[in-house]
Amino acid sequence: MHARHLEGVTELRCGVYMFGDVFQSSIGSCGGGDIAVSVLATVIGHREDMNCAVIDAGALALSKDRSTAAVGLPEDIGFGLVTDHSGRERIRGMHVSRVYQEHGLLSCSGEFPFARLPIGERVRVFPNHVCLTAAMYDTYRVTEGGDEIVADWPRINGW
Repeated sequence: MHARHLEGVTELRCGVYMFGDVFQSSIGSCGGGDIAVSVLATVIGHREDMNCAVIDAGALALSKDRSTAAVGLPEDIGFGLVTDHSGRERIRGMHVSRVYQEHGLLSCSGEFPFARLPIGERVRVFPNHVCLTAAMYDTYRVTEGGDEIVADWPRINGW
């Protein structure tokens, strides 16, 4: 997207070009609708004392990269941008604020919408930085319209 020519280049590190992520969208390398990887997570607990909810996706599912915390970007979304289960509607002000190995905390600005996100509700999280997220899964589920699985693509693993 940025090279005028590649004469003399002997190595490319393509990285996230194929998937896109929230950081790449923040710097204008892709649009938000171009992000091709998301993680479907389930709300598994409410922590009213902490004004947050617990999901079953943590560092292993979402990575621990915080690219959008960089100075000068319009918004820091923590470890992931949270939408409804279809991925079409962002839950405003909601983000994954903390990750543990297998669990994450959903936080928001203001009062947490516990009634909107009851235990068992699914949310779709778009990762801050997709590389480690993509590496943790052995299969990618290809969806159409956010819900219908139309294909399973195996990941090529190993060096």
